[in-house]
Amino acid sequence: MDQLSLFDREIVQPLAARLRPDDLDGYVGQTHLLGKGKVLRRLIDQDQVCSMIFWGPPGVGKTTLAQIIAKRTKAEFIEFSAVTSGIKEIRTVMQQAEANKSFGQKTIVFVDEIHRFNKAQQDAFLPFVEKGSIILIGATTENPSFEINGALLSRCKVFVLQALDQKELIQLLQHALKDPRGFGGQDIFIEDDLLSMIASFANGDARIALSTLEMVVLNGQIDKNGRVRVTREILEQCISRKSLLYDKDGEEHYNLISALHKSMRNSDPDAAVYWLARMLEAGEDPIYIARRVTRFASEDVGMADSRGLEIAVAAYQACHLIGMPECSVHLTHAVVYLSLAPKSNALESAYFAARDEALKSLAEPVPLHLRNAPTRLMSELSYGKGYQYAHDYEGHITAMQCLPPSLEGREFYVPSDQGNEPRYRERLDQIKAWKKQHREKK
Repeated sequence: MDQLSLFDREIVQPLAARLRPDDLDGYVGQTHLLGKGKVLRRLIDQDQVCSMIFWGPPGVGKTTLAQIIAKRTKAEFIEFSAVTSGIKEIRTVMQQAEANKSFGQKTIVFVDEIHRFNKAQQDAFLPFVEKGSIILIGATTENPSFEINGALLSRCKVFVLQALDQKELIQLLQHALKDPRGFGGQDIFIEDDLLSMIASFANGDARIALSTLEMVVLNGQIDKNGRVRVTREILEQCISRKSLLYDKDGEEHYNLISALHKSMRNSDPDAAVYWLARMLEAGEDPIYIARRVTRFASEDVGMADSRGLEIAVAAYQACHLIGMPECSVHLTHAVVYLSLAPKSNALESAYFAARDEALKSLAEPVPLHLRNAPTRLMSELSYGKGYQYAHDYEGHITAMQCLPPSLEGREFYVPSDQGNEPRYRERLDQIKAWKKQHREKK
């Protein structure tokens, strides 16, 4: 009976838990840290790990990496969670670590979700990290700069773990279908494009990818030969995304963001919100959309309505703060505002015109009167000589020439007649007329 109970407990483990690797060879992702010759790889291989923080989104292998270190190290490895542990538990562990140190034994303490510890709990680790009584390894999904005490953070090396890319997730799913701990003992048919859809839906999270695969296999159609067949319909039912699924690295990804951009440019808020919903409901990263919307605010609206940039940046920050699904309304706010705003591409045109000129005149020296003169030698060489500090003059403006002599009179920013830009054009015309008049007097 005992053997049957143990067996039962093993088979009900989630797929992600059954496939958790116990060495670096089976670990997928984070090649920027664990590839050949990389710092973290060398530290683990040589059993020379220092106090460190693993920072990254959910499902990228932070806990798994800590457990691999536990198996490789000769130190005592103590693991506990910030969710269930308090000051009392920390002190108990520290006393044990001190005892280990007196016998020449290293102690590695792994704290999952370390950002959940308050300041007092984090401070309890500090003296022991400083003395070398423990090697602290923390895992967090939050920015350690904000969530971990500066004194403790300064004594830890931060390693940033990245979301798994499409190829890595597909590799993980294919491994799950072949590995005996996964579905290797079963005859399962699932097309490659469905694996790509699962990887896309997982959005960089290995745990979601494996859980989704497990769900579709368990709900697959079994034919008379015992073969499990996973269809597109089953996948769509399991993840409730139907035809909205798309490959975020493929053509449809770029088609949809193009449709959103062009609908806003054409002042069509209904179409813009539709394309926004298509992307978000397909699992697109809202931060990616927010970045593109922020670019649009200056590229296609610009100074015709500078408020648009403020709203776009605010939507971007809201996406960072609360994520999906709540941030969908903030993105809708920005998309509708920018769709209705007056349009001008004068800023983009100004930059590209200036860029083209700059690339042709990279060797053009900065005029002496515009140069900084922090040293006596530079002053003697006439750096800064003739510079006119605008605030010392009436109207806070001077006739001083700021372009190189060879570009004198060139215009890059040409305001349009849309929105607020006629007001800026009027101001610019006044400035140019004043400068022309006062230069002619010289």
